[in-house]
Amino acid sequence: MKRASASAKINLALVVGRRRDDGYHEVATVLQRIDLADRIEIEPADELSVEGFSNDTLVRRALELLGAQSGARWRAQIEKHIPVAAGLGGGSSDAATALALASETLEQPLAPERLHSLAAQLGSDVPFFLTDGPQLATGTGTELAPLQLPQDFWIVLVLPGGVTKRSTADVYDTFDDGESFAERRHALLDALERVQRPVDLAALPPNDLATSPLSDELLATGAFRADVSGAGPAVYGLFVRERDAAAAAQRLRPRGRVWITAPAWYG
Repeated sequence: MKRASASAKINLALVVGRRRDDGYHEVATVLQRIDLADRIEIEPADELSVEGFSNDTLVRRALELLGAQSGARWRAQIEKHIPVAAGLGGGSSDAATALALASETLEQPLAPERLHSLAAQLGSDVPFFLTDGPQLATGTGTELAPLQLPQDFWIVLVLPGGVTKRSTADVYDTFDDGESFAERRHALLDALERVQRPVDLAALPPNDLATSPLSDELLATGAFRADVSGAGPAVYGLFVRERDAAAAAQRLRPRGRVWITAPAWYG
């Protein structure tokens, strides 16, 4: 049996362009793993099965894709801790982790390039979860470049209560501000070049897709950066000191589910 953690992510920045001819939007986004994770177990089996999370679709699709390539079958067990449909990439991380673990059980595991190709068929952010450390994702989100960013900060994550989650596809469909994409992309790349300390992340441009009043509340509690992750509704605040993060988390607990976490380099 193979086991691994499947980390959540936050978008430290998300710049979005107009819809491409293939139907996807051009993006430039900074993806950062965080120390909030599901747990995935994989073992060879006579028939494909996925247990532990009844709403799963991506892990099953990942194993079906790999099974079509290899003829193998697996039993997967998902232990969920990442909130669903929150902008934290939990389903994508689960799928990528299951794909990698299942490949390891094969007599000839797939090369990283082939795994990346299969992951990209599952979703634009799935390939990211096959990598280590923060990444700059461009194109449709599947073109990845590693980033050397400071990792010594604390994260307060808030999932606001009473918020109805719009589908990510709907959020992208209603986006219509692609005229200045090249300029905003350049601003993101320029800001990344200047990042040396955690507080320098404050200069990254805000999320193009979503905003939340919780960002202002997190900034008021001492966060040096706060924004929505992905298409939301989860909001994060970045803090230099753990005690400040703890105080902010305590203050925001009436607003929804709250976690104190930190960057994670590996899955």
